Amino acid sequence: MSIVGGLDVHRRQITFDYLDEGTGQVRRGRAPANRELLRRWLATEVTGRPARFAVEACTGWRFVAEELAAAGIEAHLAEPADTAAARGPKHRAKTDRADARHLRQLLAGGRLPESWIPPEHVAEMRALLELFKDLRDEHTGWVQRLHATLFHHGAPAAEGDLLAAAARRRLEQGTGLSPAARQAVLTALRVLDALEAELAPLRRQIAAFAHRQPGCRALQARYGVGPITAAVIWAELSDTRRFSASRKAVRHTGLDITVHSSDDKRAAGRLSRQGSPLLRWALFEAAKCAARPGSPDHAYYSRVRERAGGNRAALSVARKITRWAHHTLRALGDEAFAPV
Repeated sequence: MSIVGGLDVHRRQITFDYLDEGTGQVRRGRAPANRELLRRWLATEVTGRPARFAVEACTGWRFVAEELAAAGIEAHLAEPADTAAARGPKHRAKTDRADARHLRQLLAGGRLPESWIPPEHVAEMRALLELFKDLRDEHTGWVQRLHATLFHHGAPAAEGDLLAAAARRRLEQGTGLSPAARQAVLTALRVLDALEAELAPLRRQIAAFAHRQPGCRALQARYGVGPITAAVIWAELSDTRRFSASRKAVRHTGLDITVHSSDDKRAAGRLSRQGSPLLRWALFEAAKCAARPGSPDHAYYSRVRERAGGNRAALSVARKITRWAHHTLRALGDEAFAPV
């Protein structure tokens, strides 16, 4: 008989709850949230017997799933939102032990809402893309600070790119700015230079990968999908063969519209926003290109924009791109995720 259990991962410890189906004994406790110490714990606690454990797809799941697989233990990744919904209405305070027990019971009963465990090269690309997005957001934030500082001091608004050579020379001169404001502007320019020094090689690295990987190349055939957005869609949408229909791929992105449900407190008619924010960003960026007259989706975008506004039109196109990407990657089969 095998061992079946659940692991609730936190920064300081991993709470475990597992059942030995041979003896009927349930063991509960805590294991260290550290790769090396977790490896030792698995070697002493679960050894020589078939075992399977479930862990939620939250921060920290990767090293836990990797160590489970290395120990010959079957790892299952649980979708957090669906796992919480399967608990039903709360009757008492939620604890780490209750979470681990809940995962174990779902796995043992065959009711665990499974999430895909990506192969190593996909997980590595996800990490690079998250780094790129973090740096890009930081870059955007500093540009916005620069605009705010100039406006606050009544400086003339820059036309076009604030960081273009001519505009930058005017910023460095600090015309119309107080000494403190000029210092703030120069500091922002130095930070932006440092961020761009990190972004430029990372952008080239991701683009080079997207041009060589078959799935990413296929996605770039869609108008508006460039190397970066193709890599994000490829890495985050992942193996679409696990979705029985394209609408389930849309639901995975969090771009689906919520409906009324008696066991849910969310308002109907809103984006569910479940799943990867990085994937939603890439799909929305690609969809905004439909506003261009040359886009094949321009007529559809225009009709929706007239009725519901530009943002909703872009979201509608993003859902179309998701359904198209689902079928495109599915048609490629194993080649879609061939390592480069």
